[in-house]
Amino acid sequence: NIKMPKTEETMLQNDPREAESEAHKPETPGQSQENNNFCLDDHCHENRPEALSITNLIETVNEVSKLSIAHEIVVNQDFYMEESILPPNSVEGKFMEKMYNAFWDHLKEQLSSIPPDFSCVLELLKIIKEILLSLLLPRQNRLRKEIQDALDMDLLTQEAEHGALDVLHLTDYILNLMTLLCAPVRDEAVQNLERITDPVQLLRGIFRVLGLMKMDMVNYTIQSLRPYLQENSIQYERAKFQELLDKQPNLLDCTIKWLTKAAADLTETSRSSSDSPTFNISCSLPSQEAHNSERVTPTMILYQGYLNILFWDSKNEEFPETLMMDKIRLQEMESQLHQLTIIASVLLVARSFSGNALFSSPEFVDKLKCITKTLTEEFNSSPDEVMLNVSEKVCQEIHDSLKGMGFTVLSKENKASLIGQLQNIAKKDNCVRNVIDRRIRLFLKCCLVRGMQESLLDFPGGLILIEGELTELGWKFVNLMHHNQQVFSPYYDDILENIINPAKACKTQAKSA
Repeated sequence: NIKMPKTEETMLQNDPREAESEAHKPETPGQSQENNNFCLDDHCHENRPEALSITNLIETVNEVSKLSIAHEIVVNQDFYMEESILPPNSVEGKFMEKMYNAFWDHLKEQLSSIPPDFSCVLELLKIIKEILLSLLLPRQNRLRKEIQDALDMDLLTQEAEHGALDVLHLTDYILNLMTLLCAPVRDEAVQNLERITDPVQLLRGIFRVLGLMKMDMVNYTIQSLRPYLQENSIQYERAKFQELLDKQPNLLDCTIKWLTKAAADLTETSRSSSDSPTFNISCSLPSQEAHNSERVTPTMILYQGYLNILFWDSKNEEFPETLMMDKIRLQEMESQLHQLTIIASVLLVARSFSGNALFSSPEFVDKLKCITKTLTEEFNSSPDEVMLNVSEKVCQEIHDSLKGMGFTVLSKENKASLIGQLQNIAKKDNCVRNVIDRRIRLFLKCCLVRGMQESLLDFPGGLILIEGELTELGWKFVNLMHHNQQVFSPYYDDILENIINPAKACKTQAKSA
C-alpha cells in the first residue's frame, strides 16, 4: 500500500454518524502514551534475561499496543485518534513533503504521456476501494457489492491496458460515495472536491478527505466500544498482562521494588509522628479507622505506593510495570500537584497580609491563582527567579486591590515582608510549602482510604483556596488507582503477602517445589 505522509492540519470529528460500526484498528493515539516500547518496563533491555526473537518482539509490540489502547479508551474519556502530522518546517516534514509532491508529479506525468500510463492510478484506485469498503457498516451489503463491481480491479486493469480507463468518471463515482458515507462535518470538504477539474489534484484531495473519514470512523468506533470495554476492561487488561508476563517472567521486578519501599515507608510512618515525610493519616480519621490505617496491611501498603508515585524520583527509582501505561498521566498529575502546592502557599501567605477583605472575593482569589499559575510554569528550572516575579506581581496586585476598595494599603515594611516570605517559597524546606505539601498528601491518601465523598466532607484547612482544583485532581487520581487496583489485585496480593510474611512465603514456595 502507498502511505501518504500528513503535513497539514487535521480536522477532528466530534459528531460522527449515528450508526453501528465494525471495529477498526487505530493508528495513532490522540492522547499520546508511551506505547512505543515493546515491554512495560523502564529498563526492559537490562532486566530481560534473554533476548527476544524478532517474531516474539513483534508479537509483544502488538500485545502492548492492544493493551495500551484499550486501557486508554477506558480511563480517558477524551481519548480520540488523530493523524500523525510532521512539523512543516522540520527536516522530516520537508523531506516527506518533497517525496509526497514527487509522487503526485510523477502521476501527472504518467497521465499526460501519450498514450497515458495508468499504473499509478490503478494502485490508487485499489487503495481507495479498500478505504471505501472499510467505511461501510456490516448491514450495507448492497452498497458493498456495488463498490466491488464498480471498482473491479481486474476490469479496470483491462480498460487501462486498452487506454480506455475513464479517470474522471471513476472520481465522480467515488465523490458520490464519499458524499453518502461521510459524516456531516466532512460535507463541505467533499463539496470542495467537486469543484476540482484537474484529475491529479482531485485524486490528491480525495486521499486527504478519505483519510479524515477513516479517522472519523475510528473515533466513532471508540465511542461505540467504550461501554463494552469499560464493562470488560478489568478481565481484558489482566489477561493481556498475563500473556506478557508469561513471555517475560521478570516483568514485575520494578513493581516488587515499588511495593517493598511502600511497605518500608508505611512501617516507618507507624513509628513516627505525623510530622515525618510520610506522615500519619490518623490525624483526620475517626479513632477506630485511624487505628486500622496504622496497621501495615496489604491495602494500606498499596495505597502508600500509589501516593509515592505522585512524588516519584524518576532519576533514582524505576517505575512499576503495572503502572507503566499511566506513567505520563501520573507525571502530569505530579506536575499539577507541585504547582498547586506553590499556588496554595502563595495564597496562604498573601492572605495573612491582606486579610479576609480581599480574599472574600472569589474574583480576587481567581486572579491571584491565574497570576501565580502563569508565572510558575517554569518553576522547576529557575525557582528563585520565578518566585521573585510572583512576589512582585502578587504584592502589586494586593496593593492595587486594597487601594481600589478604599482600604489601608500595605506599609513599606509589610510589603518587604510579604515579598520576602513569597520568595522563600522557592526553597524546598520552606515551612509554609512543607505544611501545604503534607496536607495535600494527607488529603489524597484519605481519598484512597475513605473515598472521595467522605474526604470532601472534611476538607483540610489551608487548602480551601484550591479546593476545586485539588478535588478535580483527586477524583482523577482515585478513579485511576482504583481501576489499577482492580486489574492487578491478584499480582499485588501475591507480592504483598511475600513482603508482609516472608517466612510463610518461603514455606509455601518450598512446598510447591
